[in-house]
Amino acid sequence: MKIVSTVFGFILFVLFFGFALKNTQEVDLVLFLNYELRGPLVLMLLGFFAAGAFLGVLALTPTVFRHRREATKQKSTIQTLQTTALQVNAQPQPDSVNTQQ
Repeated sequence: MKIVSTVFGFILFVLFFGFALKNTQEVDLVLFLNYELRGPLVLMLLGFFAAGAFLGVLALTPTVFRHRREATKQKSTIQTLQTTALQVNAQPQPDSVNTQQ
């Protein structure tokens, strides 16, 4: 399986590298207030892909922290229930017999 993933990764690298070599022409990106950004198309695409991935991770951050907090609460609840179950299932202590009167 490791060989298959390595070969697949190499094929993807070759495809993306070929894509980058084919898209080296200059493009203009016109922003607000007549600002203009000029650069190779492949770098523009890479920049927007990286920015989108970053914003996606940033948007998921609160959800991840919420799930981690809930998982910690659940683990502590499970630990409490396990200790309680061990105490309930423990062998009962025999009644003490008093021979003194």
